[in-house]
Amino acid sequence: MQGRSRATTIDPDRGGRLGGRRAYVVWIAAILAYSVAVLQRTTMGVSGLEATERFGTSATIVSTFVVLQLLVYALAQIPAGLLLDRYGSRVTLTAGAILMALGQLLISQTDLVSVAIVARIVVGAGDALTFSSAVRLVPAWFPASKVPILTQLTGILGQVGQIASAVPFVAVLTIAGWGTAFSTAAGVSACAALLALLVVRASPAGIPRPRTKQNLTRIPLVLGRIIKHPATQLGFFTHFTAGFTGIAFSMMWGYPYLTAGEGLSRPAASAIMTVLVVVSIIAGPAIGALTTRHPLRRSSLVLVILATIVVPLVALVLWPGPAPIWLLLFLVAGFSIGGPASSVGFDFPRTDLAKHRLGTATGMVIMGGFLGGLISILLIGMVLDLMRPDGNYDLVAFRTAFAVQIPMLLVGTAGMLITRRRLRRRMAATGKVVPPWRDVWRNGRWRRI
Repeated sequence: MQGRSRATTIDPDRGGRLGGRRAYVVWIAAILAYSVAVLQRTTMGVSGLEATERFGTSATIVSTFVVLQLLVYALAQIPAGLLLDRYGSRVTLTAGAILMALGQLLISQTDLVSVAIVARIVVGAGDALTFSSAVRLVPAWFPASKVPILTQLTGILGQVGQIASAVPFVAVLTIAGWGTAFSTAAGVSACAALLALLVVRASPAGIPRPRTKQNLTRIPLVLGRIIKHPATQLGFFTHFTAGFTGIAFSMMWGYPYLTAGEGLSRPAASAIMTVLVVVSIIAGPAIGALTTRHPLRRSSLVLVILATIVVPLVALVLWPGPAPIWLLLFLVAGFSIGGPASSVGFDFPRTDLAKHRLGTATGMVIMGGFLGGLISILLIGMVLDLMRPDGNYDLVAFRTAFAVQIPMLLVGTAGMLITRRRLRRRMAATGKVVPPWRDVWRNGRWRRI
């Protein structure tokens, strides 16, 4: 039975030891499931031109597939978290992969826009079950000292799925056509479901999985308590502020801005877009290590990283004429570092909430970045349409549209500062005081702050 054992101690021979070989097997299986989810998430983005031909519609209508998928993904996080707390990662990873397989299979067989929209909604719902389930396994299977770094690596390694959609999926789409490409993607997701079912366990042998068995009428009360907790709120605003610019840039407006706005060639734009992945691979482990070393300064670390997003964005908006390559690289690198920084948001609920509430809290944190990304995508699109109703977007239109992200960053930063103050007051009431910076400098206490 999942998560239960008659043994009262952990049996290393059965793979129950925290951080043991079995832990890494489970973690790798979860990463593979998440990378497959990223593949399914991004298939529509790389097949936009083919989609307009297949469905006989405009690029604007096709872009709503992505917006609706993001909306479902964001709004489904809380129910996904409740399911995760109740049934565990094995069930939710398997169910998520099955849903994505069904959605991709449906879209492979239809040429109706309405059916395609339903299919992407199903994919978004399955996707919503996946990342939080993978992240939840890390503190369940590994000692606390390894959790921040492994959480970062989970998010980073999962992005292999984006490469899979851009290379092998596009190759199959080009050679064999729409139906075969999306049917193959559905088959890959079905394999991920089987892998999760066979390999993943919610917790090591000998460690009972924390369970919630709430009356349905009490769910709103429990949910309200989780949402009101300052650790959940700080995690939400951290993920929102550090993550939404990169989401909007990578999933919708980055490539059009670089080509139609800055006038770069397709190969040059593609090369700059790869910086999003490369920099995050480098920055993720470093941010995880710093979070582990200075756990009481996690939010300060994120606030410093936000400068790498705000400064180049403001410079880009104010720059006269086409931006130099170094500024574009600086901008994309900042967006990329924001991804691992947003994952610090998962650490606040992990250290301040009960373990059997982490799934719901993690879902709430994930909502932050993706709701921010969705709002940013819509606002940028609205400004572009207002300035260039004919669809001939130019550099001025893009620069003006990108400026809407600056007040969003300010709102997110204010939310972080307010909720951090509330969390620190709550911590102080339990005797865990965060020393002010002046005391830190005076006493030189750097190791565990």
